[in-house]
Amino acid sequence: MAPLGADTVATAWAALRARAVAPALRAAVWASLAMSSMLLVEAACMNLISLVAVRLLRRRPERRYKWEPMAGAAAGCDVEDPPASTDGREFPRVLVQIPMYNEKEELVELECQDWASKKIDIKYEVRNNRKGYKAGALKKGMEHVYAQQCDFIAIFDADFQPESDFLLKTIPFLVHNPEIALVQARWEFVNYDVCLMTRIQKMSLDYHFKVEQESGSFMHAFFGFNGTAGVWRVSAINQSGGWKDRTTVEDMDLAVRAGLKGWEFLYVGDKRVKSELPSTFKAYRHQQHRWTCGAANLFRKMGWEIATNKGVSIWKKYHLLYSFFFVRRVIAPILTFLLYCVVIPLSAMVPEVTIPVWGLVYIPTAITIMNAIRNPRWMNLVLALRVLRILLY
Repeated sequence: MAPLGADTVATAWAALRARAVAPALRAAVWASLAMSSMLLVEAACMNLISLVAVRLLRRRPERRYKWEPMAGAAAGCDVEDPPASTDGREFPRVLVQIPMYNEKEELVELECQDWASKKIDIKYEVRNNRKGYKAGALKKGMEHVYAQQCDFIAIFDADFQPESDFLLKTIPFLVHNPEIALVQARWEFVNYDVCLMTRIQKMSLDYHFKVEQESGSFMHAFFGFNGTAGVWRVSAINQSGGWKDRTTVEDMDLAVRAGLKGWEFLYVGDKRVKSELPSTFKAYRHQQHRWTCGAANLFRKMGWEIATNKGVSIWKKYHLLYSFFFVRRVIAPILTFLLYCVVIPLSAMVPEVTIPVWGLVYIPTAITIMNAIRNPRWMNLVLALRVLRILLY
């Protein structure tokens, strides 16, 4: 058999490309454009709600819900060392949980002993297994007698550093508003300037808190619990079925189940808690994989339950199914991979297919600007990264 010449191979590739590759790629292009348009509309709506309703109309949490300082705090009482005459009765019982895994047990135990020596009510608990991971640890922690005697529970990861007045600023919302199940504070990052990756993470998470959480709290009294820097009502956790380890996003799982029970959530953006960002690519990749896959898996498990739930309005069901899950947790990661890793590179090798400039440049740029518009100091970096991405492709 005679070897195939270059012209023959080129002709065969051109025929295959025209009959099979180009139609499939063209379908992927239009699918990407449709998903980009969905993300654009979603981002525009959330930014509009956040900017107009919350910023321009000044609909701060204190104006939407009753908030009064705790009686003991108003009288100058020390929360951790109340006078003997009051015995701390002005303050509700709050359990502060700090689930840990990577921290050295010896150091943690010594720190707990030091606090206990100062007459602080603190417990050091160790499980004999890792069943359920963080969800299992939180569930186990709720089984203790002292936990069942508390009205509220504040949860912090080990790297979070709340201010001393955190509970004084958040607990009154729960005390005076029995319909509220969760008060979520905003994250602040102490290591955002370590590298370019941490700066980009800060922009993304700032958008999440300033736009996604704020708009969800204002419009629907619902958003996903961030797993830390929040205070829960214990009765809401129990009524919603407690912590479950069926996904890697136990915080979102509990929030969705509580939302379907009719509980309301409140985001307080002016209360910030210092934390750390993953500064290595391995840690960042692990975190994003857990968040992305866990949310999609939860949507698969709870989609039908949300659709058939009779305890919430049609409007809230639409928000949960379409906005909260489908667009942000399914469409967003699929689009990122499909458009930038498949469609754009292949379109350079398939001249029969072209991507409209509005889909390649205008929509992604608009989404990027809306993601960063609440952080003007980062706008130059965002635009530079967007131009660089366009030039590379």
